[in-house]
Amino acid sequence: MIASGNTANKSRKPIAVDLFCGCGGLTLGIKQAGFEVIGAVDNDRLSVVTYMANHPQVKVWHESIQNIDPEDMSSVLGLNNRKLDLLAGCPPCQGFSTIRTLNGALVVDDPRNDLLMEFLRFVKALKPSAVMLENVPGLAADQRFVQFCKQLKELGYWGEHRVLDAADYRVPQRRKRLIYMAGFGFDIPFASAVNRRLTVRKVMSNLPKAGKSGDSLHDIKEKRSVRIMNMIQKIPKDGGSRTDLSKEYWLECHKKCSGFKDVYGRMAWDDVAPTLTGGCFNPSKGRFLHPEEDRAITMREAALLQGFPKSYKFPVTTNKSAIALLIGNALPPPFIKAHAQSIRQALTGY
Repeated sequence: MIASGNTANKSRKPIAVDLFCGCGGLTLGIKQAGFEVIGAVDNDRLSVVTYMANHPQVKVWHESIQNIDPEDMSSVLGLNNRKLDLLAGCPPCQGFSTIRTLNGALVVDDPRNDLLMEFLRFVKALKPSAVMLENVPGLAADQRFVQFCKQLKELGYWGEHRVLDAADYRVPQRRKRLIYMAGFGFDIPFASAVNRRLTVRKVMSNLPKAGKSGDSLHDIKEKRSVRIMNMIQKIPKDGGSRTDLSKEYWLECHKKCSGFKDVYGRMAWDDVAPTLTGGCFNPSKGRFLHPEEDRAITMREAALLQGFPKSYKFPVTTNKSAIALLIGNALPPPFIKAHAQSIRQALTGY
């Protein structure tokens, strides 16, 4: 614990709780910044299984946050005797995402949006020294987020939000995210962007041959029809797109639609990857083809592009869609690490 009252105890790690923890990307980033994560919550079974395999020392509630009493959590975690330094989380963001709205609207009536208020309920009860919330940029336009920020200010938190690109923080992927940070009576500066971005080549070029590596996440086989494979083989290497082909090779559905030009596109070696989604195993969902090989990226490659280390464990399964959803919904650890370091420094000064 770093901050307790007005005295900083530098001999112990600051402690944190991760709400909506998913498979553990936020927890990993916070831990890499020097925090001890002591508690986490998520209601998705596969996410919790993955989380516990990588963070076995953390007390995890496999439960809907709406059913958890923060006072009970406080008692279990021993927060009655020590101050919680950081409460962090990413309420499920699908309800705020513009890709799910009609006619470009930024706000939809999705019950998951109300989980933002559950986050606020835990802030009020646990009274952490600092708060970190991460989400999609569309959250900023939602009135619930406006009320969230207003109520935190009334509680004494000095906060600010920005929309930043994770690629500027050592994540080899173009990913715009909203991040909100607040300190109880003190400011928290945002981390500075790095000068040089990590590229697809940097994180993927030295991997062993997919399918024969001995890493189950890298060896899950894929099946494509002869027609689709013929099209993929003709797409130019290193950043090529289906639009580079003559229309005789286009799928009928592509001839009828002028948008979604990244579909069946290849990643470029010396650029960052596009935004990874839960469909990143499927080239029909975006620019998810390998720069050179005639296949989609593997789930290990996807995890690396999200900023997870090679050693991070994921369930052994042939269900690519389930694993892709875990990875696509995860928070990139390097992005979280950069801003969590700023929080730790602010706590120490406070």
